[in-house]
Formats: sequence, structure tokens, C-alpha cells
Amino acid sequence: MKICICSILIWLTVFLDVSAQDKLTVVKAKALVDVRNGQLITPAVIYCRQGKIEKVDSGPSIPADAVIIDLGAKYLLPGLVDAHSHLCHEYQYELEKIPGANIVTETAITDNATRALIGARNARDMLLAGYTTVRDLGNSGENTDVALRDAISKNWLPGPRIYAATRALSPIGGQFSKMTANARKTLVAKEYIEISGVDEARKAVREAIFNGADCIKVIVNNNQLSLNQEELTAIVQEARAANLKVAAHATNGDQPALNAINAGVNSIEHGYTLSAPVLKLMAEKGIYLVPTDRTGVPRYQQRIKRAQEAGVKIAFGSDMYYYDAQRNRGEVTVSTYHAYTQSGMSNVQVLRSATMNSGELVAGPGKIGLLEPGYLADIIAVDEDPLTKIETVEHVVFVMKEGNVISRRD
Repeated sequence: MKICICSILIWLTVFLDVSAQDKLTVVKAKALVDVRNGQLITPAVIYCRQGKIEKVDSGPSIPADAVIIDLGAKYLLPGLVDAHSHLCHEYQYELEKIPGANIVTETAITDNATRALIGARNARDMLLAGYTTVRDLGNSGENTDVALRDAISKNWLPGPRIYAATRALSPIGGQFSKMTANARKTLVAKEYIEISGVDEARKAVREAIFNGADCIKVIVNNNQLSLNQEELTAIVQEARAANLKVAAHATNGDQPALNAINAGVNSIEHGYTLSAPVLKLMAEKGIYLVPTDRTGVPRYQQRIKRAQEAGVKIAFGSDMYYYDAQRNRGEVTVSTYHAYTQSGMSNVQVLRSATMNSGELVAGPGKIGLLEPGYLADIIAVDEDPLTKIETVEHVVFVMKEGNVISRRD
């Protein structure tokens, strides 16, 4: 995505001028996509002040002293939210030919500073693709996700708002393949906090909180082992005591997900083969499914259909972490909606998963994911109506994060 010099200057001006936040900014466009109700508001006029939305209407009466951003025939959407990202995690396709090569390269050769810079590049590209918020779920080395989050929040560099998990909690071995005892002791600890027992589970959550976690990521099962019900319950209890949500990686059948659901987690990540009864239980308990799907996999598509039939809330999560020489991280991420439409989700359902649902899962109600009064002024624009042509979200032409214009392409 190309950005004109004027967009860069706008970004610098806004961030250097603190008083700009106190001014009334009015964003005008042809239409606003009301994601909650699945309809268009035309014309669209959004009033923003101090980083939040004050009012949304179609009226022509705009105060004379307001800063007006007229986007003409564009369509406005809430900023996109990726509920399962790995900004500081980057594997190479060519290294897959050698078992374990990506693991060793990332954990033993690539230092934290480099991983943080990889994260900074990916964060910039995600923001320019329209993602104003991400939940970063581990595989970030030793707190590089926290450092990246803090740098972005201090306006040192551009990127989405980050909800960081720090290292994921896991059974022995994390998600790594079998390795020698010395290698495991050195490498696994860089990405995971290994758990064996309830006391270790509680301690692991406290360590993540101490390291700056905004949420807790738990690997319920790896190839050989699974955390038990008591360990998962302890994790959720400790997280709730700190008012943090828990995201649970659960694969390989129903049981890992069932244990996580019974423990009270907030979301099941992946859950590729979840049965209808388990999905029904998730719906009853208000637990989200974050699919992280790819196209062309029938079992993924069937699981999405079962989830919709059960009434499970679906939150978009990309789980992108491979380097693509042709497209940047943002461009790859925004294209993954194809897996959702291939599973039978309508355009508005896809948009809800990437805005309203993921926003509420990640940040709680009333903060991000909708263009309504009181929400943060995270606004993107596209050229066509995404309710009828979802492909237009792959070409975001305007990005505003918390009332600040990041990029604009007319």
C-alpha cells in the first residue's frame, strides 16, 4: 500500500500537536457501515473529540470551528481488530524443509532487539491495512510484545493498539517439537512458561502479570500433553483476580476445549474440529471462537457452520506469522476473510467478526469495534460498500486511530 507524503505529514502533525486532540474533528463520507445492524447510514457524519466519537448522524449542521475531513464517496467502517496476532513472530517458508530450523533460528539466533524491530515493521503494516487493534498472543520472545505495545502507546512509532499476552502458558515443551533436555531448557523458556501442577499454573499467571500482560494465553494441549482441569481452573482464577481475560489454544478434538470451557476461559483459539454439543456449551457460556482458518479446508468450514448454528460469537483472528515476500503482514492478514466467506458467513457476519465481536472480546464492551458514541475514534474507509462487496476491505484508503489521521489515499 502506497502512502503519500501528505499522509506522513498529517500523522506527524497530529502526534506532535497535543492540542489537536481537544479540537472537534468531523469525518464526512458517502456512507457509514452500521455493523451492529447490518445497514448503511447515508450520508455519514462522525463527530470526534479527544480520541472518542461524540456523535454520529447525517445532519448538515457542523460547527464552524470544526476540523472537517471530507472523504467524499467513501464508506466508513470501524477500525479492524485482529484477536489472534503474532507481530514479533516470523517464520520462513524455506526453513520448513529442515525440521526445527525455524524454532532454532527464531529462539537461538534472532535476538530480542531484532524481533522487536520485526514487530515494529509488522505493526506499521497492520495499521496501514486498517487494523487499529490487535491481541498479540505469545511467540514474541522475552517481552518484545510488551515493549512494542508501550512504544506504540507512547507514539514512538505507528502501529495498532496492542493487547499483549507475554509468554504463553503451556504443558511441558510448549509447542516445540521434541528436543534434547538442554535445548528444551534453553529454548522453550524464551517463548513459553511451562506448567506442571496447580501451584505452577498460578505462579505462571502471576509472572505474566508482572511482565505486563494485558491478557493470558494458555496452550491447553500440545502434541503429547494437555493441561488438566485443575490447572486450567487455577489459571482462570488467577487471571480473573487481576481482571484479565484468558485465550485458550485448544485443538485435537473436544476434550481440551471442554476443559478450558469448564475452567471459564473467554475464547477458544482454533478449535478446528469442535462438535456441535461443545459449541452449544460455548454459546451458552458466552465464550468466543477465534477460528484462525485458512481457505480450502472442509473441516474448518464445517466447524464454522456448526458454530453459527449453535449461536457462538465468532471473532476474527489471523494467526499469521510466516514471512511473505510478495505481501506484507497487513496485506496477508486482511485477505484471510476469504476463509470466512468460504464457510458460508455473510459479508456483514464477516465484518462483525473483525470489528464488533473481536473488539468486545479483546477490550470489553463499549470501547472499540463500532462507530457509536463513546467508542474510540478508530475509523477506516474503503471505496465501495463492503456489505455487498467484501473484497473492498483489502484496499483501505483511510485510517484514523483514536482520532488521529494515520493515512489517507484519495
